[in-house]
Amino acid sequence: MLSSVPFMGAHASVDDTIKVVVIGCGGRGTGAAFDAIASGANIKIVALADAFRDRLDEAYTKLSERHADKLDVPEDRKFVGFDAYKQAIPLADVVILATSPGFRPIHFEEAVRQSKHVFMEKPVAVDIPGIRRVLVAAEEAKRKKLNVVVGLQRRYQANYRETIRRIQDGAIGDIVSGQVYWNSGGVWVRPRQPGQTEMEYQMRNWYYFNWLCGDHIVEQHVHQIDVVNWVKGSYPVSIQGTGSRAWRTGKEYGEIYDNHAVELTYADGSVIYSQCRHFEGTANRVDETFQGTKGRVYLSAGNDGVLWDHKGNELFSHPKRGQANPYQHEHVELFEAIAKGEYKFDNAEYGAYSTLTGIIGRLATYSGQVIKWEDALKSNIDLMPERFAWDAMPKVLPDERGIYPYAIPGQTVVV
Repeated sequence: MLSSVPFMGAHASVDDTIKVVVIGCGGRGTGAAFDAIASGANIKIVALADAFRDRLDEAYTKLSERHADKLDVPEDRKFVGFDAYKQAIPLADVVILATSPGFRPIHFEEAVRQSKHVFMEKPVAVDIPGIRRVLVAAEEAKRKKLNVVVGLQRRYQANYRETIRRIQDGAIGDIVSGQVYWNSGGVWVRPRQPGQTEMEYQMRNWYYFNWLCGDHIVEQHVHQIDVVNWVKGSYPVSIQGTGSRAWRTGKEYGEIYDNHAVELTYADGSVIYSQCRHFEGTANRVDETFQGTKGRVYLSAGNDGVLWDHKGNELFSHPKRGQANPYQHEHVELFEAIAKGEYKFDNAEYGAYSTLTGIIGRLATYSGQVIKWEDALKSNIDLMPERFAWDAMPKVLPDERGIYPYAIPGQTVVV
């Protein structure tokens, strides 16, 4: 008999095992399951759910090969299809949400409704209506004292924590400007297969469709955008910028852009420059730098965290080695709190607002307009299909040549 942790975070299972359910069994969901197991907590994965049976089977095989003792998923607890999450969530103490991002608001809403602790991957939505749903569920999670951790793992990385704490203590004064980057060669493409419906094709290639991914400024670059908001301690009042399909122009790349460059303007007048691109053969860069009234800082996931004054004197440098893997450490902290019956984590709100920042960046590049935060929040443009089924049609469809429509700055309406 599977038991559940009640509202207040106390673990109530008879054998003190924390029951974990994984919703979304692709690479990130499987990785999160491994990270949960490596947390050292007394956990057991008791159900898997995915839209696709082959992804579920791949995850099950990988987990059973390495951690059979932590896996208790008989055939009747392997759930497949669009409603699989509804069958799996009731079995959990903790739910891992790692499907493509478009489904995150729906799944988070259900997990909170059923009073489950949550680890959910970033980003937490792909459009403004989805953000609003997450924010409402976040308030309910707080009321129920449910721990919620969002996979913006830099928040759990020692060099970021220590360096940003010093920034917020005034080490380099007020932050007046900055530059953040996610520049890389791009990701996978999965060719269309004979007999696939349009729904299956888009879900297999979720990265290239906004209702599933949100574009890479939201899906990947949300990490750097979140660092900006963390450093500033606030959210931008407006965003403007430019973007295009300069390199990835084929039909296999769906509707998303391959580059975005935006300016985030904050209430104090500071402007942070944000750039992301997917160009093969060009220089890669994934990091953050900021300039303050008394100095500057450099941050990166490669364990860098360095502060200088305006004369170039080093004020602080975080050791490059020895810190915990942040992907794993976010699970260590989450499961430790749950095991102790503590309520410590309410990441959903900042996860939603940093996701919203990325979404507004996309709206700005797609439209060519300056998008104000307050105006964006009023948007009712919903990207999700009217219904979820393999024979249902997404809202964006290819023309007779197989080319998907994409945004044209100056013409596309986004709010």
